Amino acid sequence: MKNKNTSKLLKIGVICLAVLSLTGCTTYLKDADNKSVQNQETGQNLPNNILCQPESEETRKIYEETREKLIEDLNKQLEENEITQSQYDKKIDSIVNINELSKCETFSITDGGYEGIWETIFVKPLAWLIIQLGKVLKNYGLAIIAATLLIRLVTVTFTKKTAMQSENMKLAQPELEKLEKKYKNRQDQESMMQKSQEMMMIYKKYNINPMSGCLFAFIQIPLFFAFYEALNRLPVIFEETFLGFQLGTTPMTAISHGNFIYIIFIILVVLTSYFSFKLNSTASMNKDQASQMKMMSNISVVMFGVASVTLSTGLALYWITNSTFTIVQNLVVKRRKKHVNNK
Repeated sequence: MKNKNTSKLLKIGVICLAVLSLTGCTTYLKDADNKSVQNQETGQNLPNNILCQPESEETRKIYEETREKLIEDLNKQLEENEITQSQYDKKIDSIVNINELSKCETFSITDGGYEGIWETIFVKPLAWLIIQLGKVLKNYGLAIIAATLLIRLVTVTFTKKTAMQSENMKLAQPELEKLEKKYKNRQDQESMMQKSQEMMMIYKKYNINPMSGCLFAFIQIPLFFAFYEALNRLPVIFEETFLGFQLGTTPMTAISHGNFIYIIFIILVVLTSYFSFKLNSTASMNKDQASQMKMMSNISVVMFGVASVTLSTGLALYWITNSTFTIVQNLVVKRRKKHVNNK
């Protein structure tokens, strides 16, 4: 019964995260032909619902000219009765007017008023934090790294529990293997119940909580999407550079322009993801489970590698810093656990 309730809670949690993550998402600037408007230098599709004013004259010009052309096109449609007045008003309101936005350096969490739970509680506060750190550090690449580390330090109490599970599971491994052998050929309901009870006793003995492994994912998923939204919608990010790398540029765009050095971000995302998954994985009870977990981790790493081709440099910086923190945290926990066991 406990396992069923746990499964239900997990499903509800995943649905809630999906709903939160899909509200207040980035919308992109479209021209009169409904094609995405790009920054020609970075190749980035410019967001329509940006949080503050662009500072670059070139970027401002793109937004202003696009707005003028769209309004001109809507006026023509209204005159020819292709759209109603209410449709006209609705479309006009949906086109960003950068002159009505505050400057990024004066951006406030309350700018724009309440715009849904996701945007108001996650995206705007994170955007504000990155801006403040950027003003202090004088570089928004460093601000992304600093914001990532600050958030990980705040959540370290929770994420450390996940790291502890792997080490505790290794200590429990011999007893779990004996339990598997004991009930290997016993599939009746009574035997399965006894096996479950004995397994829970082993978990209790070694302080193992099967749910704690999910905690890391529950924290990671909303943070990743919050960073994605904040970085996409802050002009100070996609207009700035870090160590010569344009923060709004993706490896795909850079490579298409012959700038192959951006491949380093794909490599770093793949490497840090691989070691993060490897160190964060919990030891399995048998070879089949170990093989399945290894396959799932490898598939995940490949997926992140493919996704990194279209990730902006700013978002890649977040992911690399976050994964590196996880690797260091797990190594520290592993070393301390080994030191305690050797006493």
